[in-house]
Amino acid sequence: MKKKEQQMLDPLLISRLGNLELIARLVVEGFITGLHRSPYHGFSVEFTDHRPYMPGDELKNIDWKLYAKTDRYYIKQFEEETNLKAYLLIDVSRSMTYGESGSLSKDRYAILLAASLSYLLLRQRDGVGLGLYSDTLRKFIPPRARMGQLKALLAALGQVRCEGLTKPLPIFRELSERVHRRGLIIVLSDLLTSPEDMLRSLKYFVHHKHEVIVFHILDPSELSLSGRGEVIYQDMETGQSIQTNSWEIKQAYDRRMRQMIDALRRGCRESLIDYQLVSTDTTFDQALFAFLEKRIRMG
Repeated sequence: MKKKEQQMLDPLLISRLGNLELIARLVVEGFITGLHRSPYHGFSVEFTDHRPYMPGDELKNIDWKLYAKTDRYYIKQFEEETNLKAYLLIDVSRSMTYGESGSLSKDRYAILLAASLSYLLLRQRDGVGLGLYSDTLRKFIPPRARMGQLKALLAALGQVRCEGLTKPLPIFRELSERVHRRGLIIVLSDLLTSPEDMLRSLKYFVHHKHEVIVFHILDPSELSLSGRGEVIYQDMETGQSIQTNSWEIKQAYDRRMRQMIDALRRGCRESLIDYQLVSTDTTFDQALFAFLEKRIRMG
């Protein structure tokens, strides 16, 4: 990947632009350019126009021009076949504001990733909606498939204020009942609640036949505790704090963090939920590629 494309996908560098629409366009364009030059160039961002040939498909719908280029059979899809309803559910609890000095906060990373996903989905003529939640559903925008929807989504993302605790259970239950047509649920959260509650919350969507992908967003310093001697740790949601020596608790903390991530990854796999761990220094192409794989599998 060339230096310019790397800059388009580097979270910290591109966040300095400020304008969400410009960021979304640059991230997606950098991603697509890099995809075409990568070992994964077989993944087409035009997947909404075609799908692989399946036994029983009518031969008249085969795209013979594409066959001549790829030596593979693809079926032309019509608009009603390709229109997906996607829902971006973003955790806006207080813990999402955390970020080590010099790095993006978790909420900022989630907002930039959500803006980029929105642009990519709308570019493919998929419908995109948005839900902002903490201990209540703070905002909900129903999905629409026209590019004008991007302005409404970006306006809401630009006004995000993180408040309250992480309590997805009642909110996800309500949303799973409200969303009747099968769609794609994209959750962006630090998942800082018990793995049991989080998995139970996500299963509401699975029960209602939705596809689910979870982006578990953490700061690098949360993944592995740094040793700094005597420090004060504060819970950003409850305000509770403790003073301790970080070297004394590092081993236990790192072990518990690994256990939590393993429990979430295993639980998601068992429930057919796509789980993607990303830190706030993860370049956006990795997150977008995980989404693209999911979207292609859905057809």
